[in-house]
Amino acid sequence: MEQIVTITFFHYHSWRQKWSALTNMGWLPRKIAKIPGLSFFKLMGSGKDGFSIKPNWGTYSLLAVWENPTAAESYFKSELFAFQKEQCIDHNTHYLRAYQAHGTWDGKQPFSLNGKVQDGNPIAVITRATIKLRHLRTFWKDVPQVSQSIMQKEGRRFSIGIGERPLVMQATFSIWDSAVQMKAFAYQSKYHKEVVAKTRRLGWYKEEMFTRFEVVDM
Repeated sequence: MEQIVTITFFHYHSWRQKWSALTNMGWLPRKIAKIPGLSFFKLMGSGKDGFSIKPNWGTYSLLAVWENPTAAESYFKSELFAFQKEQCIDHNTHYLRAYQAHGTWDGKQPFSLNGKVQDGNPIAVITRATIKLRHLRTFWKDVPQVSQSIMQKEGRRFSIGIGERPLVMQATFSIWDSAVQMKAFAYQSKYHKEVVAKTRRLGWYKEEMFTRFEVVDM
């Protein structure tokens, strides 16, 4: 069976729930790392109001790369996931298959590429980068315009800024109705094109990765 990727968003409401979620970031990765069939994972916080420098204490995400769908389903039936569900007010999971990627994440490429996309299935994109400290101010100055522009794009179903570490290790996750609409934003949107050009010209990142996925289930 082929690799499957999941990204689960956990949502928290009360301040007690949000505090528990924050403290879980310290010890939960050690538990997750022991799950059978898991080849790569990232537990991440999120940004407020899209791709924002301001933290959203009410939403956290778990990106997980599974050796096969059976391993993924075992986790979602486990006591650990039951505990995570009890801590939050609600949650949702997207099942993904990678079909195109470039760059590395923690020095490796964790996704097996399928190369096929079923007609009519939505497309998801993860962009991830470690930002050089000397470029933090310039990088974050340009982010709000990109965040605002993506909200108005036709075909965008969902988008959120996520990250392993505040300010420095950042990622975005978005879902689109089709690859055509996703590419229209990536290559034709004024602000996004400008940011991509600056990235290449100024060398903002120590490491970066861009991955496209077929959304196979939600």
